[in-house]
Amino acid sequence: MTEYDAATATLTAEDMAPVAPAQPSTVSVSPYTGWWRTVRHALVLAKRNLIKTMRTPEQLVDVTLQPMIFLLLFTYVFGGAIVHGSQHAYLQFLLPGLLGQSIAMGSVSLGQNMNADIEKGVFDRFRSLPIARSAPLVGAVLADFARYLLLCVIFIGFGYLIGFRVMTNPIEAIAALVLSIGFALCFCWISVWVGMIARTSGSVQGVMFLVILPLSFASSTFVKVSTMPGPLQAFVKVNPISHLVGTTRGLMLGGPIESNLLWTLGWMVALLVIFVPLALRGYARRA
Repeated sequence: MTEYDAATATLTAEDMAPVAPAQPSTVSVSPYTGWWRTVRHALVLAKRNLIKTMRTPEQLVDVTLQPMIFLLLFTYVFGGAIVHGSQHAYLQFLLPGLLGQSIAMGSVSLGQNMNADIEKGVFDRFRSLPIARSAPLVGAVLADFARYLLLCVIFIGFGYLIGFRVMTNPIEAIAALVLSIGFALCFCWISVWVGMIARTSGSVQGVMFLVILPLSFASSTFVKVSTMPGPLQAFVKVNPISHLVGTTRGLMLGGPIESNLLWTLGWMVALLVIFVPLALRGYARRA
């Protein structure tokens, strides 16, 4: 008896029966499963970014010491010359505006860090993992929520120490901070996109400052729009930072906010619609 005969001799009739073709699975997959997995992966990567930030606390200089320095310099250097010599009055006017500028400037480090991670090969390791392609970018943006929250707390806390006071109520003040953080999470996608297409992390800062400086200084952050030349007023009135500043001022100091709020929400949607796809496309090409 051959080895084949010995092996087949031990098979039963059931074993020798023809095998029925496999039936297709009838288990349905919820359309929300993929979205939930992407969110879960993004939260894990956000935690990774937060741990990295905690281990290098000097990365928080732009949202801790820098806002306090700017607030002191602009209040006590320019305050006496702008608002009829009243530094306190200028502080009331300046702080909500400077909050918008600092949020825009705080987004620069996000693009720099992501570009540096690409250069180090970190994103090559992400590509080898069974995660959504967008998870590393979304996770990095979610981690920046903690930075912007810290920025808002320091701004309001330090502002109160030197004399700033909210003239409305705590609910409207909190709404102003929530709107500012929401705008920041939309605006930072510009930095993410620049970080994906720039060749070096150093060039990210240069490109972003070319974008942020005109938006922050050619706005209603430091002076009233009515004091500017006509052509400049036309730009300021469509500047997203101006609308954010106008909304936060209205919520903190009182005044109409409907028009500025609608403009701000519109700009938030536009920033997401334009720069999220651009950032994902840049990541797909770069990584």
